[in-house]
Amino acid sequence: MTTATYPTPVVATHGSTDPSAPLVVLLHGRGSAEHEILGLAQHLPVGPAYAAVRAPIAEGGGFAWFANRGIGRPVAASLTETMSWFRTWLDDVAPAGRPVVLVGFSGGAAFAGGLVLDDPARYAGAAILFGTMPFDAGVPTDAGRLADLPVLVAQGEDDHVIPRELLDRTWDYLRTGSGATTVSLRRPGGHQLDAETLHRLGDWIATGWLDAVPLVAGSS
Repeated sequence: MTTATYPTPVVATHGSTDPSAPLVVLLHGRGSAEHEILGLAQHLPVGPAYAAVRAPIAEGGGFAWFANRGIGRPVAASLTETMSWFRTWLDDVAPAGRPVVLVGFSGGAAFAGGLVLDDPARYAGAAILFGTMPFDAGVPTDAGRLADLPVLVAQGEDDHVIPRELLDRTWDYLRTGSGATTVSLRRPGGHQLDAETLHRLGDWIATGWLDAVPLVAGSS
């Protein structure tokens, strides 16, 4: 199989410019781009550096993190390639010792899930927002895989974008099977971030895993 060639990452930033500050990486949904999700950062705690990365695969008017074999179901080879592309960027901007947390929405949630499943020790935490873990996509999902990793999972009760089977499987795995230290939130409504979810995300960032710098909660 020929390995795809992806562009140099396009990254939009917010917050601290200190190269040692904890790094929060924002991963947008399928068909979106980096500037759309970067807007979340103004509502999140002050202290970290925020980086919104553009997914490497052009799709319609936006970008995607991997080829799909169905909604929420990454093609394993594609996911492996794009995770490698991402890690090359990340290891340059966040050498060992710099805390990194992933915040993924929708398709970005599946990508964040793939990254932490592939190498749980690399990350300080992950927020899986209105999306699914990448089951059956070449990354381990065995019991205890994410032992003690801080995780936030948020879902909409009426989400009709991500298949309910995958939402329920994600909910159960992160709460009981993965071994993660999971904060879980189910909200009325569909496939979109609301003010309460954003508030809970800010609280989770401020209190759940970042202890390297003093943080000030943002307002939502």
